[in-house]
Amino acid sequence: MEDLKRMAIFATVVEQGSMTAAARILGMSASAVSQQVRQLEAQAGLPLMHRTTRRLSLTDAGQRFYAQCAVMLQAARQARAELDAERDEPVGELRIAAVLGLAAPLGRALAPLLHAHPQLRLQLLLDDSHSDLVAERVDIAIRLGELPDSHWVARTLGTLPWWICAAPALAQGRPWPSNPQALQAWPWMARNIGTTNNNNNNNTSMQLQHRHSGELVVLHTTPRIISNQQYALQQLCSEGLGLARLFSLEVADQVHSGQLLRLLPDWDCGSLRISALTPERQALPARVRLALAALQAHFAPLALS
Repeated sequence: MEDLKRMAIFATVVEQGSMTAAARILGMSASAVSQQVRQLEAQAGLPLMHRTTRRLSLTDAGQRFYAQCAVMLQAARQARAELDAERDEPVGELRIAAVLGLAAPLGRALAPLLHAHPQLRLQLLLDDSHSDLVAERVDIAIRLGELPDSHWVARTLGTLPWWICAAPALAQGRPWPSNPQALQAWPWMARNIGTTNNNNNNNTSMQLQHRHSGELVVLHTTPRIISNQQYALQQLCSEGLGLARLFSLEVADQVHSGQLLRLLPDWDCGSLRISALTPERQALPARVRLALAALQAHFAPLALS
């Protein structure tokens, strides 16, 4: 490492034309610069410079040596410039891991950032099974609900409400339920409520609270359809196969278009926290810092839905 330092000092002396000028650039004294060059010459066993009171000139060996030192110094400067650019400008590849259903919301949240910075690339790793974040070189992982203990740093982005949804075709001429108790007469679907046993005892419960009166109702249902993937439930619900409690964020477009209906909007049926996880380090690249800010700005208002 000392050799590399002396090579950088020697190249700077040649570039600046004097020990004094190089010392100013390097933040060293002129005598310290001179000493480093002498040690370099002693190691080489050859003079690298001719010194006079007015100027420096390179020996033949010094000229050849400087050419290699200059390449090294330029590479070091380029490496530092790239680090500075990554710190200050959103460049390179941004790798975000999330559950499948968040693809469209993430696209909306990050679109302004991607439009504003053409040198920024995005890779979305969509997987409900939560892949190995380190192996996948993930910059940001979006997680829903409670987080396991981890050395990753968690930042809360917002709270995602659940909505009770159904496809219009499910009603088949019947009036839609007007209170939580009436929901029990309808077919349901649910996610991850446990292992099916011989007694087919797959009952699940859900607490609903009226947004204005505060009335609490506990709803007990026996789902007709069970899936280990939320996105699958969303698709099955769209086919009119039953009621489902779905994330507002994932079905807002379908509700807006009329493909799905939101039932009992005056009743709160729970919510999940949405968090962004990043590797535990203090200095994040600009692409990660700006992406986190964009995600927080997009997701924070959703708790009011």
